[in-house]
Amino acid sequence: MRSYSHPVLYWFTRGQGRVTIGGVTRGYGAHNAIFVPGGAMHGFEAGPQSFGVALFFGREEGLDLPSDPMHLRVRDAIPQGELSNILDQIQRELESAKPGHERAARHYLGLLSVWIERHADSAESGRSGAYQRLARRYAELLEDGFRSGQGVSDYARSLGVTPTHLTRVCNKTCGRSASDLLHDRVIFEARRMLLETRLPVAKVSEQLGFASPAYFTRAFQHRTGKTPSAFRRGG
Repeated sequence: MRSYSHPVLYWFTRGQGRVTIGGVTRGYGAHNAIFVPGGAMHGFEAGPQSFGVALFFGREEGLDLPSDPMHLRVRDAIPQGELSNILDQIQRELESAKPGHERAARHYLGLLSVWIERHADSAESGRSGAYQRLARRYAELLEDGFRSGQGVSDYARSLGVTPTHLTRVCNKTCGRSASDLLHDRVIFEARRMLLETRLPVAKVSEQLGFASPAYFTRAFQHRTGKTPSAFRRGG
């Protein structure tokens, strides 16, 4: 489980797997487009034959992108070709040394935002029952507070339910416990911080709300098979 500050579009052209967004898991296959707004917690389980493209929008403004996640199963060849062509053109321009290549890439991003808008009506909205609504609220709280050191019982209290009920809901909507989602999100952030910053392990532990560096090391090693220091070294 992870999130990015800015929107991302995943376009799968081969294989299958599962995607979890907002605490709800769905399967995906070939020619599936998945749009994730900035700040939305999500994760993937990719099959061995999965192949696709991830486009990170960055700080581009004026694109009028959706505020909610979208899952499109693009079954017709024409829109499949349109999307693949736009993504190919963006990549080609970004890799080009020709004058105006960044401006050209931004124009193609505009076309991409139009493509998304035109196909928004066919996006899977998912069921909106009580379990799905609670899972979505938990995912939102989790993304806001995973650095706080709070446990599942704290989140359950904020949601007005018992920890047992929250875990039952998560198991129903995404096949994982509430605790597993929480720990997965924290450890992903720990991995990012260890690779992308020079903060000491003790400081990483503190910023992620662990009671002590020793507890952080045990939790990290349990999830990854390596100590934080060994993971940072690539050993």
